[in-house]
Amino acid sequence: MNADISWLEDRINGAGAPLIIDGGMGTELERSGVPMDGKVWSGRSVMSHPEAILQVHEAFVTAGAEVIITNTFAAARHMLEPGGLGDYVREINLKAVRLAQQARDSAAQVPVAIAGSICEWAPTDDPKWHQPEAVGRSTREQAEILVEAGVDLIALEMCEQIEFSIAAIDAVLEFDIPVWIGMSARRHQGCSTIAVFDDAALDFEDLVKALSAYPAMMMNIMHTPVPDVDEALTMLKRYWNGPVGVYPESGYFTMPNWQFVDIIKPGELAQVAEHWVDSGVRMVGGCCGLGPGHIAALRQALK
Repeated sequence: MNADISWLEDRINGAGAPLIIDGGMGTELERSGVPMDGKVWSGRSVMSHPEAILQVHEAFVTAGAEVIITNTFAAARHMLEPGGLGDYVREINLKAVRLAQQARDSAAQVPVAIAGSICEWAPTDDPKWHQPEAVGRSTREQAEILVEAGVDLIALEMCEQIEFSIAAIDAVLEFDIPVWIGMSARRHQGCSTIAVFDDAALDFEDLVKALSAYPAMMMNIMHTPVPDVDEALTMLKRYWNGPVGVYPESGYFTMPNWQFVDIIKPGELAQVAEHWVDSGVRMVGGCCGLGPGHIAALRQALK
């Protein structure tokens, strides 16, 4: 473990107010004018627009985020190499962590932890990368770099495919660092049950059942439409008795751009979050489409 984050563990285990994390880094960059890449989405921005990343981190910290997530969601080798950035895996991940640390140093008035984001998703159907073994190797490499750079925990995000998720989890659990597991769900049109976010054919309950067996610090419902969070939470609580967090999305994605359509208002998100907290959720924040205004509203409502 790179730092003493016992305060964070205490909070998610029930001491005091629920933990507040940041919002969607990639979509906030896009909102500020940073172009997204058709292969690696926000991954290239670490090299092309570092100052914008710093400013977004600072804005979330100022808004009240007590955990900020590095801009490394799309920075594993299984994402960067198909996008032509395979030679920059180490540089991009190290720089992304340094930017988060710099923002914390310049803007934080209270303790702020840094979570290193890792995702199983690959922007290619190339069998070299679109297989669990490749994702496992890539995740292990990225986790090693993130731990070396000084993140306080690893946040696995958008877990959807059981075999890929397990490969990623097994890889990060090799390191002496807390791990959050984040799963994404939604109710697809015409479907009677909730499924994983990107594939109506993959049952969300199967994913929850498989991943709840792992010793995560916290399990999160993330990048899930706000209206679908309650159903996903109910399913998660059937199999998981530990701490639970929620950071939903709002709008929709058409690669490589987020569509800021029908974004939930900050005050409305805060009202819904109070309901989640009443049901036992110990951490709230935002994912794609949700910015510093949403985090400020959460802080005001929940602190």
